[in-house]
Amino acid sequence: MKIFLLGGTKDSTNIIEHIKENYDAFILTTTTTEYGARLANEAGSDDTIARPLLKDEITEIIKRDDFDILIDATHPFAEHITHTSATIASELKMPYIRFERPTTNLENIDTSHIHYVDSFDDAGNMIASKFLKGNVLHFAGANTMADIVKHVSVERFYPRILKVKSSIEKCSELNINPEHIIPMTGAATKEENIDLIEKYGASVMITKESGEIGGVIEKIEAANEKNIAVIMIKRPEIDILNKNDVVSNLNELDYKLKNFF
Repeated sequence: MKIFLLGGTKDSTNIIEHIKENYDAFILTTTTTEYGARLANEAGSDDTIARPLLKDEITEIIKRDDFDILIDATHPFAEHITHTSATIASELKMPYIRFERPTTNLENIDTSHIHYVDSFDDAGNMIASKFLKGNVLHFAGANTMADIVKHVSVERFYPRILKVKSSIEKCSELNINPEHIIPMTGAATKEENIDLIEKYGASVMITKESGEIGGVIEKIEAANEKNIAVIMIKRPEIDILNKNDVVSNLNELDYKLKNFF
């Protein structure tokens, strides 16, 4: 079985490890960064591609190398590639699985500090109108910074990002002070988030609704303890997805995979 895996997330490395341990499969993992490719290799991926791929490139690789199944384990907010991958699978009439991490269970969490918005532009507008004092912790990736700093002074802006070339270049293009950049190496603990709130004098943090694996609960609990606001960007809804193609845990993935092996 040859698996084309769209990765770059913790979910995808968990999937690689699980498949290599339980199935006889060759896995090609694509990521947008060298860092993501290194993690995929360490997890056991047989091959990796460490750059964004266009639709035609993905289609050509799948057809040329005769892949059997396409698995999309990209971030919940990577809606463009999910739309693209579902389209490719439909056009090629090949098996397709979308691994969609569960939303965060906030049943026993104080949510009084959370402000939900639909977009990063909405988040920037909210900060500009409601949170005029204190600094802004941006825990939502380098690709989303521009929509915030359209509305918020870079003097108040502190992004936590992977210190890779593309992200550093985005910061430079937006005139973000290098001393404001917070290196990211994975999901932070509640205590680490509290330290950042205190260190940078934050009054608000921005995050995606990226699920528990993305450290959302630890961010909320830190904000609650320090009495600061959390602006939470809601997940996009991707209409093209067939709900029967979507799984949210490894047991559900197994159920699907056993139909193919």
